[in-house]
Amino acid sequence: MTSKRVSRGIKYFVLIVLAIMSLFPFVIMVINSTRSTTQVQQHAISLIPSHYLMNNWAVFNGKTFDPIRGFINSVIISGGATICTIYFSTLTAYALVAYNWKLRKPFFTFILCIMMIPGQVTAIGFYQFMFRIGMTNNFLALILPAIAAPSCVFFMRQFMLASFPLELLDSARIDGSPEFRTFNRISMPIMKPAMATQGIFSFVGNWNQLFLPSILLTRNTLYTMPLMVSQLKGDIYKVEYGAVYLGLTITVLPLFVIYFLLSKYIIAGVALGGVKG
Repeated sequence: MTSKRVSRGIKYFVLIVLAIMSLFPFVIMVINSTRSTTQVQQHAISLIPSHYLMNNWAVFNGKTFDPIRGFINSVIISGGATICTIYFSTLTAYALVAYNWKLRKPFFTFILCIMMIPGQVTAIGFYQFMFRIGMTNNFLALILPAIAAPSCVFFMRQFMLASFPLELLDSARIDGSPEFRTFNRISMPIMKPAMATQGIFSFVGNWNQLFLPSILLTRNTLYTMPLMVSQLKGDIYKVEYGAVYLGLTITVLPLFVIYFLLSKYIIAGVALGGVKG
C-alpha cells in the first residue's frame, strides 16, 4: 500500500513539474507584456508585473496597421480554413472507407505521398499561380487551399477504420437515404471527436501561419496577427519588446480558448484514431 502511494506521489510530482514547465513560458510572456523594453532587456525573466501595459498597447496600436482588424482577419482566415479542412477531409476519408472502388488504395497512397512534400517546395509555384489568377491580397487564397489537407485525411481515415460502424450506412441506404444526407446526418455526428481534434490542430496551424500570408498579403488592412507581430521588430537598433510580448499574448489567447473548448475530444479522438491502421 505504501509503495503504491509513493508511486502515485512520484507520478503526481512529475506531472506537476511538467505542467509548470509547460505554462512557465506563457506566464513570462504575459508578465513581459506589462513591462517596458528597458525592463525586459535588463531582466528577461521576471514574475513581477509592471505598469507599462497601456504604453505597450499604444506602441502596438500606433503602427501603420490596426491590431483589432488584424485579429478579425486572423479569425476569418483561420475559421474559414479550418471549416474547409475538417469538412472536406472527413468527406474524403468517408469515400476511402465507405466505398469499395478500384483505385481506392492507389489514391490513398497518393495522398500519403503528397503529405511527405514540404509546403515550402511548392510555395513559389503556388504564389505564381495565385498572382496570375489575381488572388493575391485575397483571403480566399489562404482559405480555399485548406480543402486539400492530406494529414487530416489520413487521421480521419484511421479514425473511421477503428470506430465507424459501416452497418449504419447499409441501413440508411436500404431506407433510401441519399449519400450526402447519410454523410451529413449520420457520419459526421459519429466523427465529432476526430473532427474536434483536427479542428484544434488546423485552427492553431492556420492562426500561426506566417510564411504564406507574408507573400500573399501586402496591404496593411489585410495583415493577420502574426504578420503584425513580425512588423513590431522594427530595425536592429530599436525593438519594442514590451509591445512584441503584448502582441504575442493577444495572438495566443484565442488558441487557449479554442483548446479549452475542444480539449475533451483530443484524447478520445487520438486514441480511437490510432487503434487500427
